[in-house]
Amino acid sequence: MLAERSTYEELCRDFRWQIPERFNIGTAVADVWAAREPDRVCLQHFSPDGLHLSMTYGTLAARSSAFARGLAEKGIGAGDRVAILLPQGFETVIAHLAIYKLGAIALPLALLFGADALEFRLRDAGVRAVVTNAFGFERLTGIRDGLEALSLVVVTEGEVQDGAVPFAAMEVGAGEPFVPVDSGPDDPALMIYTSGTTGPPKGALHGHRVLLGHVPGFQMHHEFLPQPDDRIWTPADWAWAGGLLNVLLPALLLGVPVVSSPGQKFDPHMAYRIMAEMEVRNAFIPPTALRLMKSVEDPLRYYDLKLRTIGTAGEALGRETWDWVRRTLGITINEFYGQTECNIVIGSIGSLGVSRPGPIGKAVPGHVVAVIDADGRELPRDTAGQIAVRRPDPVMFLRYWNDEGATERKFIGDWMTTGDLGRMDDEGYITFIGRDDDVITSSGYRIGPSEVEDCLASHPAVQLAAVVGKPDPIRTEIVKAYVLLRQGFAASEALAAEISNWVKTRLSMHEYPREVAFVDTLPLTTSGKVIRRFLREQAMAETQAGA
Repeated sequence: MLAERSTYEELCRDFRWQIPERFNIGTAVADVWAAREPDRVCLQHFSPDGLHLSMTYGTLAARSSAFARGLAEKGIGAGDRVAILLPQGFETVIAHLAIYKLGAIALPLALLFGADALEFRLRDAGVRAVVTNAFGFERLTGIRDGLEALSLVVVTEGEVQDGAVPFAAMEVGAGEPFVPVDSGPDDPALMIYTSGTTGPPKGALHGHRVLLGHVPGFQMHHEFLPQPDDRIWTPADWAWAGGLLNVLLPALLLGVPVVSSPGQKFDPHMAYRIMAEMEVRNAFIPPTALRLMKSVEDPLRYYDLKLRTIGTAGEALGRETWDWVRRTLGITINEFYGQTECNIVIGSIGSLGVSRPGPIGKAVPGHVVAVIDADGRELPRDTAGQIAVRRPDPVMFLRYWNDEGATERKFIGDWMTTGDLGRMDDEGYITFIGRDDDVITSSGYRIGPSEVEDCLASHPAVQLAAVVGKPDPIRTEIVKAYVLLRQGFAASEALAAEISNWVKTRLSMHEYPREVAFVDTLPLTTSGKVIRRFLREQAMAETQAGA
């Protein structure tokens, strides 16, 4: 943990990693607290009807152990991959902790994913079991037969059919002793798939130490959390690193209650209501959501907020939004940075004067971050290069799942490359410039073009397609598709809508093209690769022209 200090320099000077020889996320998050303060509230769920729910550490520890026992009785064991296809809620946390206690590997997946995206990840990971709700169960229909490793589907709600098992039936021997796996910090615990920026998505495998690696950055941008009455919420899906590792797990580890809320399209009024009614003191709110919250004029007039800290990450915040938060909510927002493979390695802390509009912050204590050239040499200050993190680092991933080549390419010597361009000034502030690949940043999500293009190509009318990010004032970027049609198909608004919906239903609700342009040709290299740079320039010109 970070010890409170009066300057950033003192924070860095006095910080030392203390990684124990044995560590298990499940027991650390629930059982340790349950042994000390079993009645301490750890989870609260917001309900629009006002009937909010809560859970204690004692209950969470007991139920997660019971669920772990149920998984074991179904043949799930150490090293097996178990997918969690659920929204924010108590069952999601119970499933996560049970998997960790069992020594299995949790694979969080978003309900936004369509059948194609789900099938790829479930098959690639060799998933043995899936824990989901009624909506997710429907998503599995039609792809289960192709998942040879899948032997168990657990459903939290709705009518159970087709061999699925009710969630409640999996909580076996509640209250009885359960002996969790004696795991080490480097034993696999969690796998989160990347966005597939340079090909198919890759599973970033993390050890149990990943949670400890998040603690200093988490405490930094939340101003030495935990403080009295701290309580945290995020609209970010817990299936993403942002929701799971920037909020849920580190907060529970530190004894801070976590507020969950029903999955829905982001609504700024509902966000304010959740924070007011649940007396939220700390929030992680991505920049796009903050921009949408600006639509509510004078929010403090209508909502009695108790906010102490706000952290943000996932895309560039911008000076205007930084100023708006400070002016309207009275909080200096703390921006931070990381990626699925190595998260929260750069951060801000306003109380120590480390927070500026523009830069994403300075290196978090315990992490060595630099801007390097293509040969792995640190560049002079104020020189653009690639942001990189030095290994070993507790928050860094173990490897990519079944892809040694990609793992090796991720590193230049001892530097883990991020694929992000930036520069560091003389004071150590790092400014994000942009990607050195074709990733699209939309509403906080990082979207790889390859997966979207593959889905577009499966449409009967599409001969060839390329997608790029088109600048957008609200979402940072939107996905725009340039489509070359097959013979016999004519361009029309109806076909554009059909193609867009094709991706929306098959891949993901956040990755579909919001604009589809039909073209006669696409710019290609001599080897047949699409030159997306030309298309990005075209999309930018369209935005500047107001198109």
